Amino acid sequence: MKSKSLIKRNWQRYALQWGVLFLLVVFMSGLANLLSSKSEAPDPEALCPLGGIEALATYIQRGSLPCSMSTLEIVMGVALAAAVILFSKLFCGYLCPVGTIEDLMIKLRRRLKIKELTIKSGSVLDKLLRVVKYIVLFWIFYMTVSDSELFCKNLDPYYAVATGFKGEITLWMSIVTVSIVLFCGLFINMFWCKYICPLGAISNTFKFWAWVLGLGLVWWVVSIIGIDFPWWLILASFCLAGYLLEILCGKPKMQIVNIVKDGDACNGCGLCTKNCPYHIDLATIKNGRLNAVDCTLCGECVASCNQNALNIGVCKKKDSAFLKFVPAIITVVLTVAAYFIGSSFEIPTISETWNLELLDAEGNVISRKDPSQLETLRLEGLQSVKCYGSSMAFKAKAEGIRGVYGVKTYVKKHNVDVLYDPNMVTPERIQEEVYVPAKFRVTAPDPTVYDSLKVVTIRTEKMYDNTDIYMLGLQFGLSGKKIYGLESEFACPLIVHVMMAPDETVTEEEFKELVNKKVLRMPLHGGTKFKETPVDYEFVRLEPGESRKNTIEFLEEMFEEFEAPCFGLYNDAEGKEFIEKRADHYKDAQQYVYEIVNTEYDKPIVKMMMPFLSNHLSRHEGVISVGLHLNCDYKPAIMIRFAKPMTAEEIWKLITLETWTITYSEEDVRDEPAKLLFEKPGEVYEVDPSMLN
Repeated sequence: MKSKSLIKRNWQRYALQWGVLFLLVVFMSGLANLLSSKSEAPDPEALCPLGGIEALATYIQRGSLPCSMSTLEIVMGVALAAAVILFSKLFCGYLCPVGTIEDLMIKLRRRLKIKELTIKSGSVLDKLLRVVKYIVLFWIFYMTVSDSELFCKNLDPYYAVATGFKGEITLWMSIVTVSIVLFCGLFINMFWCKYICPLGAISNTFKFWAWVLGLGLVWWVVSIIGIDFPWWLILASFCLAGYLLEILCGKPKMQIVNIVKDGDACNGCGLCTKNCPYHIDLATIKNGRLNAVDCTLCGECVASCNQNALNIGVCKKKDSAFLKFVPAIITVVLTVAAYFIGSSFEIPTISETWNLELLDAEGNVISRKDPSQLETLRLEGLQSVKCYGSSMAFKAKAEGIRGVYGVKTYVKKHNVDVLYDPNMVTPERIQEEVYVPAKFRVTAPDPTVYDSLKVVTIRTEKMYDNTDIYMLGLQFGLSGKKIYGLESEFACPLIVHVMMAPDETVTEEEFKELVNKKVLRMPLHGGTKFKETPVDYEFVRLEPGESRKNTIEFLEEMFEEFEAPCFGLYNDAEGKEFIEKRADHYKDAQQYVYEIVNTEYDKPIVKMMMPFLSNHLSRHEGVISVGLHLNCDYKPAIMIRFAKPMTAEEIWKLITLETWTITYSEEDVRDEPAKLLFEKPGEVYEVDPSMLN
C-alpha cells in the first residue's frame, strides 16, 4: 500500500506526530517568540517524560530533584508509564519527535529506493542489539542519581538538535546519537527506537508490569528484613529483568487495548507486516490479539489492511471502527491531564533538615526537636534559587543560622520554605541572614555634567533576593527618568537607595507605580522583541529627605572589574620546563596596554564573557593579562596588557576572529564562536615601568 493511502487511513497518528514536530520547530527556533514579540528562552526538557522518570528516581533515592526538573516532568513520566501499562507505548507511536524522524527515514528510504537491511526479530543479532538500550538506561540513571544532574542531555539526539548543539551536551556523544538516528534509521527500520533508546527500554519493561511489581515486592521484603543493598543494584535488576523479559517472553498479555485480528478475513497479503515500523510478523496470529513488546498501537497495520482483518479492540474483542481513534485520543487526554496535574503543584527540588536530633559521643539520640515547636517561613521570588546546585548553596547558607532546622526549595517558582524555631530566631532575622545587599547601575552619569548625584530612599516588600535589585533597576531604566543606580540595605521593609540626577524629581506616586508593576517588559533587538519577566514587588513608602553622592565614587563603586593574569611555559637554565606568570617573565620588558572603550562594557554579560576572551588570548606568547576596568575618563574599557613579540595588530586580529580557541582542559580544546564582537580597533599606550607590580 502506498504512503499516501496509509496517511489518509491513519491520519490521526500523522496529525499528532507532525503536529508535535511542527510545534517543536516553532518554539525551539524562537519563531513563536518572534510572532508574539517576546523573547523567552525555550526549554527543550519542559515536557520530557524520560527526564521526569530520571527525576523521580533521583527523588526517591536522594530526596532531591536533578537540575531544573519539576513536578510537571515527573507527572509526564508517570503518565507515560500508565499509558504503557494500560494501553501500549503511545508516546513512542504518537508523540516522540525522534520516533517521528525514524518514521520519516523509512519513507525517505522507500522514496530513494534504497534497499532495506532487515534484522530478523528473535535472531541472535537482534537479541544482542536489544541489550544496548538497557546498558544506556543503566548508565544515564546511574549518572543522574549519583550527580543529581540530568545526564541524558549529554547524548539525547532530540536535546542536541533542539538546542542547536549548544546545550549541556557532550559533543561527540550527541554527534554519534544523531548520526545513529539518521544513518542507521535510513537503512534499518526504527533502529534507534528498537535498540538504543533508553525510554524504549523503560517502556518495554513496563509492558511486563506484573513482573516489575513482583520485583519491587521482593526488594521491599528484603529491605523489611534488614538487608541493605546499594540502590544501583536495584537499578541493575530492573534493567536485567527488562532485557530478559523482552528477549525471552516478548509477549506482554495485560494491556486493555490491542491490535485484534480476524483470521477468517485475512487473505495473507503481508501488507500489515511490511508497513509495520517494527516489522512485527502478524501472519503468526491466526485469530485474537497481537502480543508484541515492540507494538506501539500506531495503527499502520490496521491502515494497511484492505480486508478489514485488523482492528484496534479492547482485550480480545474486535469492536467498532471508531476504536482506531482510541490510541490517539488516549494519548491526547493523558498528555493534557498530565500537564494540568503537573502544573497544579510542585515537588521540592531539595527537602533537607538538620540538627533535629542531639547525639552523644557514641551516636545515640539524647533528645529530639519537637516538631510542634517549629514553624515555616515562605520566601518567594528568590530568582537565584533556580536549580539543584543553587538550592544546595541556599541550604549551606541557612545551616549557619541559629534556630533554622531545614529548607525546601521550589525552583520553578523560585520559592523557599525555611523550617525554624520561633523561640530561637525571628523571620526578620532569617531574612537578614539570607539576604545579600545588592547594587545595580542603571546607566552611567557623565561626571563632567554632574559632580554629584541626588540620593533618595524608598522602602519595598517582597524583595528577598539580591537579583531583585537588578530587575527593579531595569524597570526604573525604562521609565525615562534620569535614575542612575540602586543600592539595597536590609531592613523590614527593605531599604533601597535610589541615585538620580540632581535636577530629577520622582514623586512617591511615580515610585509606587514603577515598583508595583507585575511584569518587566524588556525590549530586545531594537524594540521588535520583548522579554517578559513576572515580578511581584510592593512599594511601601518614600522616606523623607535626601543626600548626595560623588559621581566618580558612584561610578567606581558600581563598576565590577575583571582581571585575569596569563601564564606561559618556559625553560630554565637547565632546559627544564616550568610555568611562570607572564607578568614576571616580562617584568624587565617594555609593556603596553591595548584599550578598547565601550559604554556597553559595564553590562553583566560582558563580564561573563571576559574569561573566554582571556582564555583565547592567553594561548599566545606576549599577552600578559586581560582586564575590564574603568579608564582614566571613568569609562568602561577592555584592557589587554602585552609585550613583544605580541603586537597591537595581532591582538586585533585575534579578538576579531569568527571562532575563538578555548581550552577547558589539556584534553578538551574547542573552537567556539566568538563571545564578543568588536567594531573598531582600540588604542595603544605604553605602561609606565613604575606602575608595574
